[in-house]
Amino acid sequence: MTTMRRWSVEIYIDEHEESGLTHAEARLHTNDRTHLLGQGDAHRNPTDDQVAEIGDELAVARALSDLSHQLVHAVAGDLEDVAKRFGSAAH
Repeated sequence: MTTMRRWSVEIYIDEHEESGLTHAEARLHTNDRTHLLGQGDAHRNPTDDQVAEIGDELAVARALSDLSHQLVHAVAGDLEDVAKRFGSAAH
């Protein structure tokens, strides 16, 4: 029997034209209690042309990378918890 699960990632982007900062958040929502938030920033050099898409892409890539690292860390913690539970049951 196959079980299908659906996880979603929402991306939010804030661009601050006056400071040249673009901030992105990647929010992971799962069917269980796992809800993680990755964040990333991109800073435009004041001498560069304003191309919003480049800042958006870089900030989102950094937010997704942060989210990925957090998910790997969460998995490591879950594995430790499972090992402790089953390790103590064997004794």
